[in-house]
Amino acid sequence: MRKDVLIIDDEPSIRRLLTSALDRAGITHAEAANAGEALRYAQATPAPLVALLDLGLPDRDGLEIVPQLAALGLSVIILTARDATQEKVAALDLGADDFVTKPFDSEELLARIRSALRRKAGPLINVHRREFAGGHIDRDTHEVIVRGERAELTPREFNLLWALADRPGRVVTHESLLEQVWGPAHRHDLDYLRVAIRSLRRKLEVAPATPRLLINEPGVGYRVAES
Repeated sequence: MRKDVLIIDDEPSIRRLLTSALDRAGITHAEAANAGEALRYAQATPAPLVALLDLGLPDRDGLEIVPQLAALGLSVIILTARDATQEKVAALDLGADDFVTKPFDSEELLARIRSALRRKAGPLINVHRREFAGGHIDRDTHEVIVRGERAELTPREFNLLWALADRPGRVVTHESLLEQVWGPAHRHDLDYLRVAIRSLRRKLEVAPATPRLLINEPGVGYRVAES
């Protein structure tokens, strides 16, 4: 029987906390205490849908198995006490979908897990349209609708919003956004990105000073809130 979530953590207390939260939410799960166990379980048929991956494993660094888990079809949520920006960026670049820093809020983590499960089990997406919290963006009509009203965006703002909405609820790194929207020569020009995000927030947010739609992950990138 397929499990929803594979918990990969060597700390029994953390596994107990996670299993208790998942049980309350009705989310099926399995456990692995190290990288070797995790890969053996993930290679089983059928593989779990989501991996909760600690980076500080006893046999291998968790970052090393992110590409293998992603290649096996699991959505990877990093769950770690490490808070270095470069490690978060590295995890995302290697194929992780999200990250949560310990200590964590169980309800927030459950929300991120449910979001990942919806993406895995959801219907086929329209290749020309993306949904996000309170609205959608359509490449065919070049239309952006937020809270029932059309937003007028420049071509670059449209492309930036599309790059975020293409991965709703997931962090897209600064470098990835800059490369997609401005081109490879500008992948380190953060000021371009900050100016464009400020402009998008003025046009899309109810309160641009306290954004709820275009969310900053300091030092890492941005995410667009999922519908």
